Amino acid sequence: MGPVSSLISLPGWANMLIAVAIGIGFGFSLEQAGFSSSRKLVGMFYGYDTTVLKVFFTAAIVALAGSQFMGYLGLLDLTKVFVNEYYVLPAITGGVIMGLGFVVGGFCPGTGLAAISIGKIDAMVFFFGGLTGAFIFAETYPLIKGFSDGTYKGPVRINETLGLSPGVFTFLLIIAAVFMFWLAEKAEKRFSRPDISADI
Repeated sequence: MGPVSSLISLPGWANMLIAVAIGIGFGFSLEQAGFSSSRKLVGMFYGYDTTVLKVFFTAAIVALAGSQFMGYLGLLDLTKVFVNEYYVLPAITGGVIMGLGFVVGGFCPGTGLAAISIGKIDAMVFFFGGLTGAFIFAETYPLIKGFSDGTYKGPVRINETLGLSPGVFTFLLIIAAVFMFWLAEKAEKRFSRPDISADI
C-alpha cells in the first residue's frame, strides 16, 4: 500500500486491511464534508456551491505533488504506480454519460455510496441505476466492442503527452488550480442562493 510496502513487507491480508481502512476513512470524510447532499453536489453545475471543485482539485494536487515528493525520497516507486489505459472516444462518451448522471441524479458513484451509508433513499435509487447501467453495458458489450475498444492510446500520462516533465506539469497545474479557485469564488458570489444547507 504505497509507501508502507516500500518500507516494510506486509502480508496480503494486511495490505487489504489497510485499503479497507483508507476506504472507510475516505467515505467518512466525504460525508462529513457534506458530499452526501445532492443539493451541495449539483451546486457545482449551477455555480452556487463550488466545494466539489475545490476539494477534489486540492486532493488531486496534493496526491500528485505528494507522490512525486515521496518518489524523490525513495519512499514510493513511481514506475509501479498504475496508470489507466486511455481510449479516447469511449472516455469522452463515458465522461458525458457520467456528467449527465451526476446532474440528474445528484451524485457520483463515491458520493452516492456515502449518502447510502446514512440511509438516503434517492442515493439508493441512484446506486441501483448505476448497477443497471453496468449490467446493460456488460450484456451489450459484444455489440459495441469495436467502439469500446477503439481509439486506444495505452497507459499514457498527461505530462508525457504534452512533452513536459512531471515537476513542470505539477507547477502549471497548481497555477491552474489557483485560477480555478478564484473563478469559483466569483461564481459563488454571482450565483449565490438562499440557505441550501437543508437537504431534500
